[in-house]
Amino acid sequence: MSDQHSFETLAIHAGNTADPLTGAVVPPIYQVSTYKQDGVGGLRGGYEYSRSANPTRTALEDNLAALEGGRRGLAFASGLAAEDCLLRTLLTPGDHVVIPNDAYGGTFRLFAKVVSRWGVEFSVADTSDVAAVRDAITPRTKAVWVETPSNPLLGITDIAAVADVARSAGARLVVDNTFASPYLQQPLALGADVVVHSTTKYMGGHSDVVGGALIVNDPGLADELAYHQNAMGAVAGPFDAWLVLRGIKTLAVRMDRHSENATKIADLLTRHPKVTQVLYPGLPEHAGHEVAAKQMKAFGGMVSFRVAGGEEAAVQVCNRAELFTLGESLGGVESLVEHPGRMTHASAAGSPLEVPADLVRLSVGIESADDLIADLTQALG
Repeated sequence: MSDQHSFETLAIHAGNTADPLTGAVVPPIYQVSTYKQDGVGGLRGGYEYSRSANPTRTALEDNLAALEGGRRGLAFASGLAAEDCLLRTLLTPGDHVVIPNDAYGGTFRLFAKVVSRWGVEFSVADTSDVAAVRDAITPRTKAVWVETPSNPLLGITDIAAVADVARSAGARLVVDNTFASPYLQQPLALGADVVVHSTTKYMGGHSDVVGGALIVNDPGLADELAYHQNAMGAVAGPFDAWLVLRGIKTLAVRMDRHSENATKIADLLTRHPKVTQVLYPGLPEHAGHEVAAKQMKAFGGMVSFRVAGGEEAAVQVCNRAELFTLGESLGGVESLVEHPGRMTHASAAGSPLEVPADLVRLSVGIESADDLIADLTQALG
């Protein structure tokens, strides 16, 4: 499909060609492990074994590439599986990576407890400060890792500016685009080399699938990643790929509603006497607001805030919420609330990425904004 089509059209049609046998408008779930070959070495359509390639996964990967404006998409069993494949493709022992001081706890755990064991070093930098990123780069730096908006403090990084810094140092820029989704932000167009997604989140959108993705433009890097994807084997299964592909079809309309609701909730929280700080890039007072407005279509559905009374008060807000479900993850149609310090970011305790104990993180769903506001109001007391 032509990449000249609008995002909404690509989300529905890219990779979603009608089944040639039946004309089914939804790609079938090819729940199959192996394929009959047309003679020894004669692959029919390029398929031999579903770890190497599967038609349902191919449809998703083509769709992901189209939405991010990339040349190749690769789908994995989880976001961390995608990150692991990327790091083992890009790095060798002795290499160095710059990571953000505000990142998903699982990403930090991967660097601190797994990747570091085979000789890869990392430095932590405030990636919203371009000079800090430049100062953290060493002659051995092979990658700069960015989340924007970041998890859970909603920090904003100027992707184009950091891409220039990374490129001048001979390093690749990796952008985790999970919080924004390709509907709100397209890092490859801003100079990134690799886009990472947990497709579990907004791409799937319904809290019913776990998956991950990498999208790139460089054909050589794409081939290397595909080789490692097959060699390591943490691929998206056909049903999981189908669920993400289905979720993506409504991504644009969902992100519009997520952003609209989050804006209303952020406004409520800024006026609440028991809230000491609201972290949402859509607020004019947010330190990254101008950059976010430049590189994002809207500001997304994630809101974090700090509560007067400290950690126990924050925990009680989470426990008293009713419509906001207490749970990890994010990006589903239903609203979620969590305490990052005790939940998603517990692995960062005692590190430079430790999050404030009085922090509450919201994944704002697509329910009635009035109902969500009423629930938060009673939860805050």
